[in-house]
Amino acid sequence: MSDNSLRLVWVYPDLLSTYGDQGNALVVERRARQRGLDVTRIDVRSDQPVPTSGDIYLIGGGEDRPQRLAAERLHRDGGLSRAVGNGAIVFSVCAGYQILGHEFVNDQGQRQAGLGLLDVVSTRGEGERCVGDVLADIDPRLGLPQLTGFENHQGVTHLGPSASAFANVKMGRGNGTGDGTEGAFNGTVFGTYMHGPVLARNPLIGDLLLKLALDVNALPPADDRWYEALRAERIAAATQQPA
Repeated sequence: MSDNSLRLVWVYPDLLSTYGDQGNALVVERRARQRGLDVTRIDVRSDQPVPTSGDIYLIGGGEDRPQRLAAERLHRDGGLSRAVGNGAIVFSVCAGYQILGHEFVNDQGQRQAGLGLLDVVSTRGEGERCVGDVLADIDPRLGLPQLTGFENHQGVTHLGPSASAFANVKMGRGNGTGDGTEGAFNGTVFGTYMHGPVLARNPLIGDLLLKLALDVNALPPADDRWYEALRAERIAAATQQPA
């Protein structure tokens, strides 16, 4: 980041914004402005080059064919990988999460190479689809409260040795492996299956991305009343569901 201006890049909204995950970009932008930060938001369509000078990159979920197309174009473009090499922060959801791994199964039933930015491999589950509210405890090293979100995926994502689980589920399926893990992270690259949009339900994750981009340990306070009301409502709704 330079000149106190934060560059927020929303990657391929024309392909990977099926489940309202563009809300994540809105939340990060809003919370930056609440702190008086000068924010430039860049929405990069799939026919445009991904800039390498961004500070925070957000990637959403999508259906199987758009996921394949996004992975192919991100490979050809190379901008996102170069940005990570420059120290950029990436937060990805569902299909975007799988794309950041080594490989996933595409809409043609074939194994397709991901970007290799996270040490994970995704396959397609044989059982019932993972759908519903999730509550999970985020890795304590990240200093964040309980994760709340909504999952809707058939994928099963296995973590390699250099990836850490983003959270451990108390309710829901998460990565679908049966080991209780949800999402993954390594350094400044994060992935999760959570929709919601997840940063509206968990605004302190957005603040973590800002702190990483600014290289600071704390941010000025922001008005969290609306966010906390939403969190409380969704957590209460999840815990009241029949087992």
